[in-house]
Amino acid sequence: MNSKRRVLLKGTLAAGTVGVAVGAGVLTPRNVLAEAREAFQEGSMDEILKSALGSDHHEAGHVRVEAPNIAENGAVVPVSVESDLDGVTEIAILAAANSTPLTSRYELGEGTRPKISTRIKMGETSDVVAVVKNGDGLYSGRKEVKVTVGGCGG
Repeated sequence: MNSKRRVLLKGTLAAGTVGVAVGAGVLTPRNVLAEAREAFQEGSMDEILKSALGSDHHEAGHVRVEAPNIAENGAVVPVSVESDLDGVTEIAILAAANSTPLTSRYELGEGTRPKISTRIKMGETSDVVAVVKNGDGLYSGRKEVKVTVGGCGG
């Protein structure tokens, strides 16, 4: 009974703290969401990279993208990204031919192994481009994924 009371008190305290922060204007969810949303808008890959990662200049290399050669269902394409670089702080995954190319963006904690596995949505055959950011700059890798219509494999 005592542990349930502690959980209730901790939850109440946490919710109250967030409420006070929002009320005081310290934490503004609308501003955070607006900044994050900008990168997920339509535009060229260079514009999106500049918005998401702060630069559009990236060098090929040090990034491995794993994805199927043929995706029979473009709604759920498995993608893995891994880098051999140290100090990676961010990873962005883009599907070049999508109307909104940026499919996902990840911020990594210090000392985190730069490896991401996810599923992305692709509207048509395209290159899947992964861009990683570390202290030295941006590095990219790519893989073409053929999206078939109706799962025909052809």
